Amino acid sequence: MQHPAVPELAHTRTRPIHWLATAVAVAAVVAASSFVQPRDATAAQSGSPETAAAPAPAAAAPDADSVHYPLECGTAEPEITDRATGDLDGDQRPETVAVVRCKAGSGTPPHGIYVITQPHTGEPRIVATLVDPKERLTVTDFEVHDGTVEATLLGYSAPTVPSCCPDTREKAGWQWKDQSFVRSQQSAAKSV
Repeated sequence: MQHPAVPELAHTRTRPIHWLATAVAVAAVVAASSFVQPRDATAAQSGSPETAAAPAPAAAAPDADSVHYPLECGTAEPEITDRATGDLDGDQRPETVAVVRCKAGSGTPPHGIYVITQPHTGEPRIVATLVDPKERLTVTDFEVHDGTVEATLLGYSAPTVPSCCPDTREKAGWQWKDQSFVRSQQSAAKSV
């Protein structure tokens, strides 16, 4: 009879107790590792004088529904027909621009365009009126893009033109310059 070069080992046959012992050992290692945490990671290497600044949390845009609009609607209520957000003044905090009119069952009530900001403390507030409803304009094709408020304004060539039928059309834009919103005409008023 020839003897094997390696003696037979008793534990080469797996039994349920072996699997149980392995599972307990792995669970113990995982549990122990949850108590050991690495140092906080930074973008700068240790010993480097430079440190990575954490990005500022993104500010939420002001809620257009939480503002009182300066409209004289009688028994009707103001209605927001469009809204858009964007950083208009370059302060890394978004403003909300709302297109608002008096709610009406019929007809074409004039629009107002209002810029709303969210102060660091307190409630959102209107900081600028770009279109006053007293101008009798209807706002269409409204958007905020690259810090500019853009809209098409439908209006009237004379006070005698019925409010149902605006007869002028003008594209306009507003940008924040020198601490105020400056209006630029993108196209001259045209009769429709």
